[in-house]
Amino acid sequence: MLVAAAEEERFTRKKHDYGFPAQAIQFCLDAGKLDARDLDWVVFFEKPLVKFDRILMTSLATYPRSLRMFREAMTGWFGDKLWVKGTIQKTLGIDPGRILFSEHHLSHGASSFFCSPFEEAAILTVDGVGEWATASMGVGKGSTLRLDQELHFPHSLGLLYSAFTAFLGFEVNEGEYKVMGMAAYGQPRYVDEVRRLVRVYDDGSFALDLDYFSFEYSTRRAFTNRFLELFGPPRDPNAPFFTAAASQGGEERRLADADPRGAEANQRYADVAASVQAITEEILLRMADHLHRKTGLRKLCLAGGVALNGVANGRLLRETPFEELYVQPSAGDGGGALGAALWAHHVLLGGPRGFVMEHAAWGQEHGTGEVLEFLRESGIRHEAFDDDDALVDRVVDGLASGHVVGWSRGRFEWGPRALGQRSILADPRRPEMKDVVNTKIKFREPYRPFAPSTLVERVPDFFELTDPRKHYPARFMLLVVGVKESQRAVIPAVTHVDGSARVQAVLPEVTPDYYRLIERFHQATGVPVLLNTSFNLRGEPIVNTPREAFSTFRRSDLDLLVLDRFVVAKT
Repeated sequence: MLVAAAEEERFTRKKHDYGFPAQAIQFCLDAGKLDARDLDWVVFFEKPLVKFDRILMTSLATYPRSLRMFREAMTGWFGDKLWVKGTIQKTLGIDPGRILFSEHHLSHGASSFFCSPFEEAAILTVDGVGEWATASMGVGKGSTLRLDQELHFPHSLGLLYSAFTAFLGFEVNEGEYKVMGMAAYGQPRYVDEVRRLVRVYDDGSFALDLDYFSFEYSTRRAFTNRFLELFGPPRDPNAPFFTAAASQGGEERRLADADPRGAEANQRYADVAASVQAITEEILLRMADHLHRKTGLRKLCLAGGVALNGVANGRLLRETPFEELYVQPSAGDGGGALGAALWAHHVLLGGPRGFVMEHAAWGQEHGTGEVLEFLRESGIRHEAFDDDDALVDRVVDGLASGHVVGWSRGRFEWGPRALGQRSILADPRRPEMKDVVNTKIKFREPYRPFAPSTLVERVPDFFELTDPRKHYPARFMLLVVGVKESQRAVIPAVTHVDGSARVQAVLPEVTPDYYRLIERFHQATGVPVLLNTSFNLRGEPIVNTPREAFSTFRRSDLDLLVLDRFVVAKT
């Protein structure tokens, strides 16, 4: 039974904190009312020695070009990464014989299958790279899990996508979802060029042409000059992105009208993004088709960083024989810790299954007493609500009046998506909200889309998705579907430029407070949808504590802040 799950960044406030997760560990122990000495086993999500072997062998094979990368790798690995077992033992004071190591992709597969409601399912994991594997296929049944086919480094779909992420001016391991959003503004005019980089086979396996990539031997650039000969100069990371797409409005339209040459240049980058997105989807579809032919199963568990690509997930459901797809909310490397624990519990120790991850609220909670103490100590004027219905009415009145709300209630979410515990909310009927939230609150690129949080029973009325209750990726905001044409003008702030949306189906038994808010907004406006984005500013992790939520509120143009049963308004 899962008790708690959190990533270190939520406590250290360092986005993608790759250090040893001491504070996250302590939080999980506290949540379980445990001392480290009470633990029977501790499981690490990959095998450091095998990963080090891959780095060493790759560096030697690409020497002397890899000299700088080799020096940097040795500095990092001989610091603490290679000796993680000793670090765990020292930090927790646990017997080293009780420390276990899973394999990276085995942890990914377990993190999806053992959280799913499926008794038997096909398993597909795809990411950048673990130890040597970059993708794997297998089957889970009951308390067993077997991965029997792997693709190995340097042939990696995740690294292919990351190379284009860097080319398009975004930070690798951070900006891949920006590429997915940018792709909607383009046409896949460069698919033939992308195909020159990767040879794809019928079973979904593939081989990269390494003449176009430098990630094997460079930490500074993922692509070579030959790559640039195909696609031209990379996009300036500091340049704004906008195109002359007719469906754009607001800030994007203003930028395009002021700089038509810039819009034309950006259109080329959007077309490149659309092209690599198309090839990524094509490869995933081939993998899934092969896996179905091999297993005959109709249910698929997907994991790894590539599983966060909601556009590809939508096509997997629509265009493959798989009828149900499960992706747990922390599908990337963060979820590996959960998968490693579940693998050890079920496979090694023979523990029975009985857990299904129905929601993502596994993080830290800050209750009424803690919030009130913070507000009083800080001298912050606030409204207190003993009646939850009255609080919801107050927030709905603000949303319907055009206010943007920071919403922080309950335990924070596991994974990169805000699902109604740490969210910024706005009225999706107002087209200007896309610009307001992007540029004045999140301080990020104006083209970035937002998710529509929707009452589960009303999802089919607005989106091209039937029976949303059975599609778990929809409740975790990991599924991009079409917005019905008749509804696009009703919810323009959450309809992307291509008529799609990364929908969140909100269930009353999963997040009752959030469901009640949307339900009341529906009663007030006739629209069962709220604009939802993560409660953070650009470059920062999602907020955890009341202090962090208030700081974000104060430093942005948020109008209202909800902390537990208290409301703070800008004066």
